[in-house]
Parts: sequence; C-alpha cells; structure tokens
Amino acid sequence: MRTKIHGTGDRPRLTVQKSLRHVYVQLVDDIQGKSLALISSVNFPFASAEGKPLSKTARSALVGAKLAARARELGITRVVFDRNHNLYHGRIKAIAEAARKEGLEF
Repeated sequence: MRTKIHGTGDRPRLTVQKSLRHVYVQLVDDIQGKSLALISSVNFPFASAEGKPLSKTARSALVGAKLAARARELGITRVVFDRNHNLYHGRIKAIAEAARKEGLEF
C-alpha cells in the first residue's frame, strides 16, 4: 500500500500507528523525508469530566482533532491518509473522522 501513497509538502501523508494502549499520528513529507508533526496519546493525560479514563476510541478521536489543529497552524489543509495495515474501523476511523471534522481534507 505504501507504494501508492506519497506525501508532499503541499499534501503530506497522515500516517497512523497503533499499539494495544496508544495511537501515534504524524504528518510526513516524503519528498524531503521529514516528519512535520507528531501527536500521540502517550503525552496527553486524557480523562473524562467524571475523572474516569476515556476509552481508547475516544482518546484516538482527541488525538485526531489535535493533529488537525496542529496541521492548521502549519498551514496544511489537505492530506493523504495512510492507515498502514490497519482496517478502517474503530480507533482508525475515529482519528480520521475527528480530523475531517476539524477541517482536514482527505
């Protein structure tokens, strides 16, 4: 799949990696070989209003929204979505939908 997906400076690749507990989302410019932004659920202590921890899907949606906000700061509005080997459901879908809601175009 990676042979078909390439990111540029104008339209970087939004790549998603996930582990059992966390998600890692980054914007990559493949032409220059640089990572433009990286957001992960490791660095953010996400908790709900009741003080209980959020579900992994809810945390993933927050990570997607934060990455979209960071992309806006960098002047990026369009991206190429690279879900790696993951199926488009659950946490991957939550990241994509939250990023779209915040204004990123896939």
